[in-house]
Amino acid sequence: MVGFKATDVPPTATVKFLGAGTAACIADLITFPLDTAKVRLQIQGEKQGAVRAAASVQYRGVLGTILTMARTEGPRSLYNGLVAGLQRQMSFASVRIGLYDSVKQFYTKGSEHAGIGSRLLAGSTTGALAVAVAQPTDVVKVRFQAQARAGGGQRYQSTVDAYKTIAREEGFRGLWKGTSPNIARNAIVNCTELVTYDLIKDALLKANLMTGSCPPSSVWVPGTW
Repeated sequence: MVGFKATDVPPTATVKFLGAGTAACIADLITFPLDTAKVRLQIQGEKQGAVRAAASVQYRGVLGTILTMARTEGPRSLYNGLVAGLQRQMSFASVRIGLYDSVKQFYTKGSEHAGIGSRLLAGSTTGALAVAVAQPTDVVKVRFQAQARAGGGQRYQSTVDAYKTIAREEGFRGLWKGTSPNIARNAIVNCTELVTYDLIKDALLKANLMTGSCPPSSVWVPGTW
């Protein structure tokens, strides 16, 4: 681009979209056992349906849950649903974070000075949109994490099988179970995280406490700020 150094060119929406999704996938690979432990602790006490086998094992604390799963179901059980988890991050984080700046510019009609209202609106929009797009992957991920390997009788044999089984037995809408509360939650979370980050970044740049190659109104994407 004429007049810009290579490091001065703002990242495109595509770069932000892919960067956010890729970074989220890397984070998910590292933290997935913790997420699986969280799900097992949350469903502990359930006595019906597909979680009966998982509920028969008593989990105590995060570390205790991880060790118990590794001992009774094997270390691979900690990554049950990883494929769906990565699919979720690539679709969810890409929209939630990667499109925030573009949506904010849409609401401000391209103005470089975005008010708090426009930022909150952009945050809630991308948060809600991300859930609407990624909810099926979240449902499949949680179903896999809740499914115990020990004792056999697994309901889902693969990620594709899980999508097909849920759609066949529960209807296509079964893949979007829990969408409404999830939209409400993530709209709030997205506003809190991204808008807070956006405002703090603007304040730091205006106070000349640090410099950045991207405009003050843009959202951080790995490698660009």
